[in-house]
Amino acid sequence: MSATPSRPELHKAVASMVEAGFTGVQLRVRDERGTWSGTGGVAELGGSEPPPLDSPVRIGSNTKTFAATVLLQLVGEGGVGLDTPAAQYLPEFGLDPRITVRMLLQHTSGLFNHTGEVYQDGTKVHGIPWSGREWVENRFRAYSPRELVRYSLERPVRFEPGADWSYANTNYVLVRLIVEQVTGRTFAEETGRRILEPLGLTGTRVPSPAHPQTDLAGPHGHAYHRYEDADGRERVVDVTRQDPSWVSTGGDMVSTTRDLDVFLSALVTGELLPAPLLAEMYGTHEKVPYGLGVFVQPTGDGGTVITHNGGISGHGALMYATPDGSRTLTAAFNYVDDPDLSLSAAFQEVTAMLVAEVFGRGGTGPAE
Repeated sequence: MSATPSRPELHKAVASMVEAGFTGVQLRVRDERGTWSGTGGVAELGGSEPPPLDSPVRIGSNTKTFAATVLLQLVGEGGVGLDTPAAQYLPEFGLDPRITVRMLLQHTSGLFNHTGEVYQDGTKVHGIPWSGREWVENRFRAYSPRELVRYSLERPVRFEPGADWSYANTNYVLVRLIVEQVTGRTFAEETGRRILEPLGLTGTRVPSPAHPQTDLAGPHGHAYHRYEDADGRERVVDVTRQDPSWVSTGGDMVSTTRDLDVFLSALVTGELLPAPLLAEMYGTHEKVPYGLGVFVQPTGDGGTVITHNGGISGHGALMYATPDGSRTLTAAFNYVDDPDLSLSAAFQEVTAMLVAEVFGRGGTGPAE
């Protein structure tokens, strides 16, 4: 394990994450005692070295917070209306005119999730392949955002617009397309000029058709997937290299614990959005404490944290901050994934442990 100045409780937290089954862990905490960062486990199965500090990982659904921030900046500039029908910006899809931009950001549109649905009775409806043998063998296939939206629209809606809450990656594919339609630039270009360049996020990448981010730059923790081959034999494959266009803006970005810390700190302290738009972002749904691209979670000491987390094909990331930005936690994982998401319970447990350690006892919300 490697780390910056001694924080025994954080050393222990990293060790606990490795014991829980994660191949490699990177953790960064910033609080009144300064900044601590450490790593544990290994970067590669069979290896002996931990993942390097602040090395890149695929951050999964943390992508959504970046996307929501870009779109809310456009709202602030008058280019987009939160309560304007999304169809006004994207008439090509024939979207239900009741679906507003706000509903996309808050997951209340009712649209079918193109990566699959799990209903309250336990029924599963598969979507675009993202695990198992079929995905592994075709993990370099490129999907266009419009293809994903059309796939979703060909399937039954989950509920009437605004009637309920259900997490759907498709909502954020539409957010991407609205940004591109309104600005005339790609989502990658717009995110770069609005967030990455101003904040100096040199380790963050936004995939695009021209640059799909199939590879990760420099040393990094490797992601793995366990599945059964055609003969029923279990195989574990390195899937670090892939085309993440199957999830698009639902979770395709690459970043580092350092960059996530800088981004979330800038967001909550008003550097990226003014107070009225942050208030909109933090306005949560009555069913789930999800605002517009972030969870707003209570802590055991009566406070709250602004957060999102994500996992994608053997990589995962966490980001948490107090509303004033005085305390932050970011983490990155590499692990062995599988179609049953066997590490999901451990993901929840270690997240709860970390949040309790850094922010006080409290809930952490679902891992997405």
